Amino acid sequence: MKLIIAIVQDEDASHLISSLMNEGFSVTKLATTGGFLKSGNTTLLIGVENDKYEPCLKIIEKVCKSRKQIATSPVTMGGATGMYAPYPIEVTVGGANVFVLNVEDFIKV
Repeated sequence: MKLIIAIVQDEDASHLISSLMNEGFSVTKLATTGGFLKSGNTTLLIGVENDKYEPCLKIIEKVCKSRKQIATSPVTMGGATGMYAPYPIEVTVGGANVFVLNVEDFIKV
């Protein structure tokens, strides 16, 4: 058995959960906040038998596509004055960060 930990953008989370559940996967959802853009992420915990591992990953890959987005990054102007001016930058968002762990025991009570 394997435990798949998938960290996905909030925008992709509900569609991914629906797709996984339609294929018979059980999913636990955790709300998380992540890194660079401090945007909302969702962490999914998915326990799968070894023979269901590849189909689960295929669903994650299909739903969670990377895409470009314009974000604003504050840039300090004027040194000591501390003024900030928004500076638009293009960033890649979406996709998924996936961790796979081997599970020695699974107990459901």
